[in-house]
Amino acid sequence: MTGGPAASPEAEALHTLVLQSLEDDQAVETISIPLAGKTSIADYMVIASGRSSRQVSSMAVKLAEKVKAQVGRSPKIEGLPAADWVLIDAGDVIVHLFRPEVRSFYNLERMWAFGDESAATASPSNPPAPPPVA
Repeated sequence: MTGGPAASPEAEALHTLVLQSLEDDQAVETISIPLAGKTSIADYMVIASGRSSRQVSSMAVKLAEKVKAQVGRSPKIEGLPAADWVLIDAGDVIVHLFRPEVRSFYNLERMWAFGDESAATASPSNPPAPPPVA
């Protein structure tokens, strides 16, 4: 990892768990933004979309159960009843799950990329776009 402090092994394990859970639940456009050394709120922010409120809600509940099983404490969850935008605060990893229209409206990726869009990394199921051809 270049530029800035690395996340703790516990944060890395939690981050891996989050990404795997979202992939298992067929999240769309999952990205991860490393925050270590940029803010004290968390080491990673993960943003993903579900195709419907029902899928967003289901992904959030399953992720919270997996985090509790691994970490031993329940993450804080906001927005579950409407499931347009669900925030899961798992400590070292903060997860935002959106319906696509809500995600595009708030555009958190742009806000948290710290002026470096390449800081947001794509998941294996969402590879980055190829660079433009000159």
